[in-house]
Amino acid sequence: MTTSTDYLTRSDVWSQELKELLRDEMMAQRYVRMLEGFPDGDTFHIPQIGEIITRDYSEDAAVVYDPLSTADFTFTVDKYLTSATYITKKAEQDFFYANELMSRFVPEQERAILEHFEATTFAAPEAGVSANSAEAINGISHRIAGGNSGKMELEDFAYARYALKKSNVPDQAMVAIVDPSVEYTINTLSNLVNVSNNPKFEGVVSKGVATGMRFVANVYGFDVYTSNYLPTNTDSALLERDGTTPNNFSSNNGKVNMFFSAAPVANPFVGAWRQMPEVDYEYNKDNQRHEYVTSSRYGVKLYRPEGIVRVATNPDV
Repeated sequence: MTTSTDYLTRSDVWSQELKELLRDEMMAQRYVRMLEGFPDGDTFHIPQIGEIITRDYSEDAAVVYDPLSTADFTFTVDKYLTSATYITKKAEQDFFYANELMSRFVPEQERAILEHFEATTFAAPEAGVSANSAEAINGISHRIAGGNSGKMELEDFAYARYALKKSNVPDQAMVAIVDPSVEYTINTLSNLVNVSNNPKFEGVVSKGVATGMRFVANVYGFDVYTSNYLPTNTDSALLERDGTTPNNFSSNNGKVNMFFSAAPVANPFVGAWRQMPEVDYEYNKDNQRHEYVTSSRYGVKLYRPEGIVRVATNPDV
């Protein structure tokens, strides 16, 4: 019998826990008005009415009657998703971490579906938009490039507020959702760094622009949040707010930052869950494995194009 202690020492020790990925906060659902009264089918129609006009009138002349303009907003439940995984019976018997692993199947599948909903919501305003389109409404561009060669400027916040005002959007619950690169850009703006010139932003300089998911300071009336789920932009000549300076995002995949009012009357998104994430489980005797699947059906669409302003920015910092 050997007297060595080698057999009593573990050179590698494995933890009892599993390391999980860091997760960011998702926010899209709070800005989507979920439709009700949608009992069956996958297409929903919302009639839309326009404005009534006025005419000059002369005494004793016949009055001109104008019909009320109408339109049809169509919404479709077009996303049918599954997220599925399994573990074999043999693996369940042999894996040291089998129980911990199986306990994460359902939460991770639900998370994957909600991430899809997040990205789909923020991509909705760009659906069907032509390249380099300014999406002008009431003569005001609602889709522009950042005003400093594709970088966000404070003046872009002011412009977004102006464009929304021109579209009769109430200045309540004003929200800006920006890429983290925009937060960096604003953190390092010279007129913010020099707080003696702009004491209003002293908290930004001392604490950073964002805490958690929200900016420390309100910027031109907007509560600003950061998101990693904003859509990309590949326009080759999108104009800045001046209407004359083009920016090329085709080589750097610009990020589309969004400005809107989250007030109920102006909420820019509508959506519907035909089926919320729903879990099914079975033991497959033929393949000798435990199978978990989470499925859902939903749709989301931009409801008020006039109620959202997009500013594309270069994410390179």
